[in-house]
Amino acid sequence: MSFEVSDSDEVMNEINMTPLVDVMLVLLIIFIITIPVVQHAVKVELPRASSNQDKTPPNNLQLTVDAQGRFFLGKQSVATDELEKNLGLHAAQDPQPQLFIRGDKKVAYEFVAEAMSAAQRAGLSKIGFVMEGKQP
Repeated sequence: MSFEVSDSDEVMNEINMTPLVDVMLVLLIIFIITIPVVQHAVKVELPRASSNQDKTPPNNLQLTVDAQGRFFLGKQSVATDELEKNLGLHAAQDPQPQLFIRGDKKVAYEFVAEAMSAAQRAGLSKIGFVMEGKQP
């Protein structure tokens, strides 16, 4: 027995890409065919109905804290000790208004926290903050 080394017995150093390309083309064709089928559901004309809402949309309530720590409910000045009572009147409304707190950037956080706790004690549950966006 003799083993002869010929040129055809050499190891290939490159990967054969043809089968990979064939598989990818088959997958591409499958996706092209199935995606439109998945996206188009059964088209149905839905009936239209009108309903009357019992509640009027809630009003927005603005609470402003200026740089000196004074409170303004809407445009009316409110004393610190009267703030919770005034917010309680608005909290009793149905539907309850949304409270937006606008705090001056120079005001101490203590005053904004006081406004938030007064709103919570008054029973307001929808509280948000108003800010200005950054200029590009």
